Amino acid sequence: MKDKNHFLPLLIDMSDKKVVIFGSGSVGERKANLFSEYAKVTVVSRSFYNNFFELEQKYGTRLIKADAGKLTDEEINDIIKEAFLVIPATNDRSINERIVSLAKSFGILTNEVDAIGDVTVPAVIKRGDLTISISTTGSSPAFSRFTRQQVEKIITPEFSDMIKIQDEMRTYLKSEVPDQKDRKDILWNILESKDVWTALEESYEKGFKTAQDIVREKISRKVR
Repeated sequence: MKDKNHFLPLLIDMSDKKVVIFGSGSVGERKANLFSEYAKVTVVSRSFYNNFFELEQKYGTRLIKADAGKLTDEEINDIIKEAFLVIPATNDRSINERIVSLAKSFGILTNEVDAIGDVTVPAVIKRGDLTISISTTGSSPAFSRFTRQQVEKIITPEFSDMIKIQDEMRTYLKSEVPDQKDRKDILWNILESKDVWTALEESYEKGFKTAQDIVREKISRKVR
């Protein structure tokens, strides 16, 4: 059995990665919805309904109509070759285990439905450039979703705007404030400013202007 303590959260550029999903049930659909936006996804199933055709049209998701249980090893190998990740999500555990075995023979990572695979897919919160992943390493998917719902109440859209302000101010300060510690202090002043956060609730422009006022004030003090 895999040691859950050895799982390390990573952010991976999936844009050129191939992901193969077997099954179009609720799990397969959820995985297809998630990965189609980021990777080159292939879904293998006996049948598909509207959501999958929407993914095909929007993201170029490849749909292969086939019964995984009736495919030969050679046919499965041909489908999964060069894949980065394989997700067996059929309703037949023996078929899933067979797909996992074939994937592992090629050194392909797996995200398993019936067991802990090489990869666990976390609950994800995205706010612009901010990405937060939450996982119980398969112990309780429901608790991951619950935690995500609680965190989403705290991580508001203003967090995305604050990241943009920090990025712009950081670039500006590099040309205006030579000392790295001074730049860091100013950026923290912006982060901790209730005035900036309140202004962001109205608009990004107002939040940015409030942050600019803080920067001007701090720089003028340094000049004096």
